[in-house]
Amino acid sequence: MASIIKAEHLSYVYNPGMPGAVTALDDVSFEVEEGDFVGIIGATGSGKSTLIGHMNGLNKPTSGKIFIDGRDVWADPSKIRDFRFLTGLVFQYPEYQLFEETCYKDIAFGPRNMGLEEKEIDRRVREAARFVGLDEALLSRSPFELSGGQKRRVAVAGVMAMEPRILVLDEPAAGLDPEGRDSILSAIKRYHKDTGTTVLLVSHSMEDIARYADKVLVMAQKHVAMYDTVERVFARAEELLALGLSVPQVTKIFLKLREMGIDVPADVYTIPYAVKKIVEAKARRDAGESLTLPRPAGEKEGGAGV
Repeated sequence: MASIIKAEHLSYVYNPGMPGAVTALDDVSFEVEEGDFVGIIGATGSGKSTLIGHMNGLNKPTSGKIFIDGRDVWADPSKIRDFRFLTGLVFQYPEYQLFEETCYKDIAFGPRNMGLEEKEIDRRVREAARFVGLDEALLSRSPFELSGGQKRRVAVAGVMAMEPRILVLDEPAAGLDPEGRDSILSAIKRYHKDTGTTVLLVSHSMEDIARYADKVLVMAQKHVAMYDTVERVFARAEELLALGLSVPQVTKIFLKLREMGIDVPADVYTIPYAVKKIVEAKARRDAGESLTLPRPAGEKEGGAGV
């Protein structure tokens, strides 16, 4: 499958040539295939937000290149606007950007700027509202009358209504309660599944990344530290912890079990997968198999057995 995003030796420096110059990205290269759902994780200052700002031309590389759909974003600066419609970017707390008198008008703002006919705008507004679970009865109301979670849905719907081929979200569930968090992230996953849109999700929650993403890009010290499937990245849990990152709680539990000498896998990252592996381990025990990991030569006894 063809790459829809390609970063090629991408570097970015804030205030270049000045005494306060700060390198935010340093020689970053990776590719995202069309239709992927990629989670982006990294410690504060690792370069996550700076990176996604390159996806639609908000940031111009200090060196290197960023390609979207096979085109160099900055080859012709006069055409940057094209990439703003190709890549939809949802910032943290996007509800702060709501300004229209009704939810309908706010969601319609992007499509209207694209010069679409009113019939097509109406279709997109209602379809986007459906994707995020926003009741049509709310479309005629002011967004400022809604709850925080509903405002967030309106803001995300406004980007979805432009029907970008790439949807980039920076902590879209930040500040929401658990129910609101699950609602908005489930809506994004449903949108990805139903439309085939490429999705990049920046999140500090390892549980969210494990549950919703298919691949994970790990940023560390302005570089790409890892980029692989969810399974393979979280199988390197000890390396993630060494980078100052967290891992899903269930992964920590299985790592602890392995430390105790119990033969369980290290790549467990979701509850359903954990349950499956526990059931398999129980079946092996019932069949008389040992669930104790062999000790390295020379190590004293004392590990826990089952």
